Amino acid sequence: MDQNKLPAEAIGDDEHERPQPADEPISSIDSQDLYRVMRHTVDRLEKDQAARGDLKILSRTLRELRYAFSVFRPYRRRRKVTIFGSARTAPDHPEYIIATELGRRMAEHGWMVITGAGGGIMEAGHRGAGRDASMGLNIMLPFEQGANEYIEGDPKLVTMKYFFTRKLMFVKECSAVCCLPGGFGTLDEALETLTLMQTGKQTLIPLVLLDHPGGSYWRDLGEFIEKQLLRNGMISPEDVALYKITNSVDEAIEEIIRFYSVYHSLRYVQNRLVLRLKKVLSDEKLAEIKENFSDILVDGSFIQCSALPEETGEPALADLPRLVFHFDRHALGRLRMLIDVINQD
Repeated sequence: MDQNKLPAEAIGDDEHERPQPADEPISSIDSQDLYRVMRHTVDRLEKDQAARGDLKILSRTLRELRYAFSVFRPYRRRRKVTIFGSARTAPDHPEYIIATELGRRMAEHGWMVITGAGGGIMEAGHRGAGRDASMGLNIMLPFEQGANEYIEGDPKLVTMKYFFTRKLMFVKECSAVCCLPGGFGTLDEALETLTLMQTGKQTLIPLVLLDHPGGSYWRDLGEFIEKQLLRNGMISPEDVALYKITNSVDEAIEEIIRFYSVYHSLRYVQNRLVLRLKKVLSDEKLAEIKENFSDILVDGSFIQCSALPEETGEPALADLPRLVFHFDRHALGRLRMLIDVINQD
């Protein structure tokens, strides 16, 4: 049956049309079917006599996201790192200093820096990157926070009412996340990013937990994860591959940049996972993958090929070679390990 002829409430998420990673060009696929679904949903809300309070949440959410999408859209082809950390970190603190260095060096690599636009670590990231390479996602709070001086008044600054829309934009628009020490909000963002990747709700990206030299903030969390979660069987051993704990800015940057040295991006096409690569894998590398990663296959094998017919909506990526396989979606940690092998010289 043609999906466009189904009633709107019967149409679920189409994995062929998942949100695009920040580095992907805008798809040329027509989206009139999705506009029809949204209009039908609004009509249903009116027929359901939805409560005004519920409608206010929906209305504000739609307006916030529409505006945020429009701000970020011109920069979709530039990779971005989202930096999280405490708003209370003073400029003379070692963590502020390394966050500034991180922002500066990522900008030198051509990346943009996204932060929550406040003070502390957020300010440091923007200070290092400079205004041209900075984007901000501020939040309306009764006690915090105005935008920092490095992003205030910039057209690349978005101010949002809801945390959930802001959190969506943080991970949707970036190609990496780097967390420095912070409070409840920083822990929330770090663990949510980790959860989204572990469950396959977020495309795999580098997640770096960065402390200043001699600091133990993230090392203490890592020990807790291994002692309480791993030893008690609450996570798989491979899940620790989804993040990197380090006290070195050099290692943090290397982790982020190396992730995209050969690997480019991924998408699902029906039951197949398609890894887009920057170069064809050697026969030796492909043989290594087949030997060491057969456990992540539902069936079949790893196949190198060109773009699939279903990928015609992304012409800018058409020339990239592909590694295609029927992936066991329980094995996201192992998939991250596979990407690391692909990126090895």
